[in-house]
This record gives sequence, C-alpha cells and structure tokens, in this order.
Amino acid sequence: MEWVFDGGRPCLDLVNTLRSRHDDGVELLTGPDALAEWLARAGFTTGPMPVTAGNVLAAKALREAIDRVLREPEEMDVDLVNNAAAAAPAPPPRLVLADGRLRREVPAPKDPVASAFAALAADAIDLATGEAAVRICAADDCGLRFCDASPRRNRQWCSMSRCGNRAKARAHYARASARED
Repeated sequence: MEWVFDGGRPCLDLVNTLRSRHDDGVELLTGPDALAEWLARAGFTTGPMPVTAGNVLAAKALREAIDRVLREPEEMDVDLVNNAAAAAPAPPPRLVLADGRLRREVPAPKDPVASAFAALAADAIDLATGEAAVRICAADDCGLRFCDASPRRNRQWCSMSRCGNRAKARAHYARASARED
C-alpha cells in the first residue's frame, strides 16, 4: 500500500493510515520508520525525525480517537484529542537583530513528533466544530474518510481519480451492457 492524502485535511489523512476498515483493516503505521515517512510526506517535517515505538502507539491512539470524535464522539476520545493538542505548544516567535535589521524567527519545536500530533489534533478540533462534513468513501472496496466541503455536501468518493472514476466506469459499462441486451 502507498500513502494516500485524499482526506482533504491532515487529521483525516492520519485516520486513513488504517485502510480497509470495512474488512479487517490494513495497518500502514507499522513502525517508527513508517510513521517518520508519513510525517515527512504529510509535510510535518523537513528532515530526519527521531520516532520511537511509543510514538507509533501514540499516533495510532490519536488516529482512532480522531476517527471516533468525527463520527460518534465520546468523552475519553475528546480528552485524548484535547491533550494531544495541548501537549506541544508552538514555541513563541523571537526577535533577532542581524545586520542592523530586526527579523522574526520561530524556533524549531523541542519535540517535533509531539508538535505534529498537536497540529493533527488541532486540525481535528477545527474539523469537528466546523461546517464541513466528514464522509466515508462510497466505493465498496475503499472506506477512506474525507472532508466534504462541496456546496451541497453530497460528495461520494474520496477521490475522483481513484474511486470516482472506477464507479463511473462501472456504471457506464452496466448501462452499455443493458442497452446491448
């Protein structure tokens, strides 16, 4: 399996690291290297990041709490998301005087993994309290979660280039076959 970033929101892309939820599930966060790769591809890091097995467990727990918060919230999941959002506040900006000019500098976070989790949790909070709807792809063999911000909130597929095209092709084939009969 490859990484898919069709959720429309970073928190949903994290949720989608467990694929085929309608079956037994296919886990993509298989270890520290996989989590480090996902964080890099999701844009949370620019270089190597020290990721531990504990970070992987925390990522999975956050992922499942976000999924439940966005579908059927329970207090323990809300608490987990809130705690993750508060765990790594962004370092405050600093003024730096260089060559007689002032510039703003934002220091790197002390714990980049916790900062990424905090950003994912904050994104989930924004999504849960916003106007967009969270949907599950209508394709029978998909199940990815995505943010539906369409005007009518009637989007059906995680991606037109993947599931939408396949569904439309199947429907076209079915119509063409029915006409031939």
